[in-house]
Amino acid sequence: MTADPAEALDAKLVCRNVWKLFGARAGEVLASLEPNPEAERIVAAGLVPAVRDVTLSVADGEIFVIMGLSGSGKSTLVRLMSRLIEPTAGEILFNGQNLLAASDAEMTMIRRHKMGMVFQHFALLPHLSVLDNVAFPLDVQGVGRAEREARARQMIELVGLGGREGAFPRELSGGQQQRVGIARSLAVEPELWFLDEPFSALDPLIRREMQDEFIRLQSVLKKTIVFITHDFDEAIRLADRIAIMKDGAIVQEGTPEEIVLSPATDYVREFTRAVTKSKVVRVTSAMKPAEGDEPEAAVDARATVAEAAPLFLNGTERLRVTDGGGETLGHLHRADIVKLMLGG
Repeated sequence: MTADPAEALDAKLVCRNVWKLFGARAGEVLASLEPNPEAERIVAAGLVPAVRDVTLSVADGEIFVIMGLSGSGKSTLVRLMSRLIEPTAGEILFNGQNLLAASDAEMTMIRRHKMGMVFQHFALLPHLSVLDNVAFPLDVQGVGRAEREARARQMIELVGLGGREGAFPRELSGGQQQRVGIARSLAVEPELWFLDEPFSALDPLIRREMQDEFIRLQSVLKKTIVFITHDFDEAIRLADRIAIMKDGAIVQEGTPEEIVLSPATDYVREFTRAVTKSKVVRVTSAMKPAEGDEPEAAVDARATVAEAAPLFLNGTERLRVTDGGGETLGHLHRADIVKLMLGG
């Protein structure tokens, strides 16, 4: 189940029939096989099918999460999107521009000024302090010292490392080093942001805080984000849409609610089997049109039913559901939440 790029008029990023096969003469071999060959045919031809015929679109301002087990192709796909790896076949469009037709110099400028990247394994510069590591991409862009250091300090504070600006990577824990990488990526104010399991090294409490901060930032900045995770709870909290990959192909794409409540295949059903439904259904699906007096208490539109339920424990009968700007979208009623929590 994939998106039709032709319908995604507001798409920031589009992939059309993207393939990545590893092995000798991969392009020639793929062309010699029938259209959309099965993985077994590709393996029999001596190639490794890392990504198979992926078509999707990521809308402007959307958080698009790619999920899958280890080896499913999700990390390879995100590297294809930024052309850190060259596709075997297909098209990749960014703001309508075909990245496969861009020169190496053009791609360098696009990555430097319009893309932010945080991968699971990244190398901080060991001889630079935290402040200089975060400011480094701005230095490359030619930003003046005062401005780049001011922006770097903002990002360091954002990821919870205020006071450690003068520390060196060797003096930080693995989780702290990963947060420096996140801050460094944010410092360039990317138009398109790629994150490959960016919170995986953080302990649960800090990870939750980073997710909360990530959600707050997105409500203000409206970045276009491609986010990879193996944690379904994390995907549910963050994603506008999710694509699940298996053996290099996307087997289902949709909102978290669509995937959990209507799995397309047995693989997706097993993948989502243990997910508590109240953690998936967002309050916008349960709310009703605003009527009567405005309740004082409010809940964010991105919250799930499980997150909103405790707000009713004090006897509250209705909540306002609000967007990122605080505008009321509708009302959430206690009786409807009780019904959902009990499986109705």
